[in-house]
Parts: sequence; C-alpha cells; structure tokens
Amino acid sequence: MNPTELIDISGPWFEDLYPGLEFDAPAITLNAGHGALHQALFGDRLRLPLDAATAARVTGAEQPLCHPLLAINIAIGQSTWASQRVKGNLFYRGLALQQPVFTGDTLHTRTRVVGLRQNGPQAGRAATGIVALEMTTTNQCGATVLHFWRCPMLPCRDPEARTGHADELDAIGRAVDATVICQAVPRGWTLEPTAAWSGRRAADLVVGQRFRIEARDTITAAPELVRLSLNMAMAHTDSKLSHLGERLVYGGHTIFMGFAQITRALPNLLSMLAWESCDHLAPVIEGDRLRSEFTVTDIVPLSTAEGGGALLRLEADCYAARGQAEQETRVLDWKFWTWSL
Repeated sequence: MNPTELIDISGPWFEDLYPGLEFDAPAITLNAGHGALHQALFGDRLRLPLDAATAARVTGAEQPLCHPLLAINIAIGQSTWASQRVKGNLFYRGLALQQPVFTGDTLHTRTRVVGLRQNGPQAGRAATGIVALEMTTTNQCGATVLHFWRCPMLPCRDPEARTGHADELDAIGRAVDATVICQAVPRGWTLEPTAAWSGRRAADLVVGQRFRIEARDTITAAPELVRLSLNMAMAHTDSKLSHLGERLVYGGHTIFMGFAQITRALPNLLSMLAWESCDHLAPVIEGDRLRSEFTVTDIVPLSTAEGGGALLRLEADCYAARGQAEQETRVLDWKFWTWSL
C-alpha cells in the first residue's frame, strides 16, 4: 500500500451493487434535540410527541415519546450509503412501525440489496438503473422497530453500460396486511387522559370523505434534515449533482410535511402505524410550496383489548407549486394507516 496514494471517498455506482450486498450506518440515540429540530421543520401537531405529561400517562413510560416519522426519517437516512448518487427515490413499500420509539432509544439500521434492474436505453441520456433495498431497524434491546423496502434510481459509471440486470421489482416488498397493522398498535396504553381533547375523531368520519388542507408550507432547511438523519445522497446537498440544477429535496421531507398538514384536519391522531405504499411522482426543490389532500378509505374500530380508538386508512396526494407563473405538480401518492381516537 502506498501511503501517499490519494484515496477517493465517493458513493457507489449502479454497477458496484449486487444482490445480497449488506451495509449499516452509525446507530443514532434519539434525544430532545432531534425532536426539537423535527418540530421546527414541520410544525407537526401530533399531540403525544408534543405533550410529554399526557404521553407519560398514556404510555406509562418515563421517557418522552418520539414522533413516529422522526424514527422513520432516521431509518431512511441510515440506509443511504447505496444511494449517495441517487437521481430520485421511486417508492417505499411495506413499512410498518413495530415498536413505539422514545427519547433515549438507539436506532440501528441494516440495509440489503435485494434486486437490480437497469433502465432501458434512451437516446441522449446516460445509463441508469434501479436498486431495491430492504431495511431492518432495531433498537438498543434488539427489538425490530421498522422493516421496509425502497427503490432509488442510480447512474451507471459507464454512460453506455449494459449490465444485464433485469430483476422484476414490482414484486419487491411484502404487503402490509391487517395482521401487521393491528400488531403495530401499542398494547398497554390507556387512552383515558385524552378524553378532553377536542376536534375531529374517527367516529366523526365516514369512508370516502375527502379533505383538502388550504394552508401551504414552503420547503425550507432541506439540507438540515438530510444531515440530521445521516442521509448521504449528494443531490440533496450539492445542486451541481442534481439533474434539476438545484438541490433535490429528500423525499421524506415531502412525506413528513404532508403528514404535518394532515394533522390539522385530524387533530386526534395518536400515531402513524404503516405505509402500504409511497410513490414519488415528481421531484421537489427547496422553496416549493406544498399542499395536501387526502381521502379516508377505511375505518376499523378497535376494542379496548386491541388498544382502543380506531385504525384509519388514508390515501394522500401532495402537490408542489413553484415559480411566479405558478405551476402545480402532483408529487406524492401515499397510502398509509394511522391510529386515531
């Protein structure tokens, strides 16, 4: 080994990945600072992570409850070694929060490559491919907190590459079924301390009801969320590495902002439980103005033994607007389950 040799530290190209490749990232112990920055970025109104006193009476735990999307954000960021050169994250599949997360918990994520498919050649465009990643996140006790799949698109090192990778990626990821969702509802929590909460509850909803949140949110501080979560995607911090010529906003930023908007319409949500699917339909850049619409597609009342409250299945669409002659684009198609009073 030549000690004077320059060692280039950079992310993998599509050709560098292969099925079965595994990697991890530094574990992260969640603290009050993580929660404060998450709240500053999104203004989320999910009650229990905001109200430590009530959360303690509900959960019986001494530690403050973390926002479920904070835990999800950290897990996604920990999975990004393979996608440092990402051109866009196409979708998430089968994500389920299997354990509530509290301040002081330590999250560790292992990621495995489970599929590769090169995109068809296009005139005038360098070769690219899609990689399917499977993530498992555990806490300090070894309990599984999250398990999910995602599919980023990466460039090839050789613009004319023909890798032969042609895996069928539509079948990647296990569906989130009713059993998984019910198991995700925390047991042993008491909902009595929430009795005085006002606002819309599951009993006030009907299947097919659609909501539009008028107030929009402007995407700001996007690189700060990237760094908080250890997200290594270079297009999120270097505009010259984005095909848009501007920094590409981390897809989770759009998702979390959409959820924060939904909590304005449903003020008595208790937690996020699972994502059936989450498809990024178009890119978002900093300064875009986001708004959300959603439809209630299923309501499942739960007995006290099952945790109480009700499960809500929601289908959400997020729209991004930019420019002075404003153009609005649908950027997110998201189907997920929440737990509500």
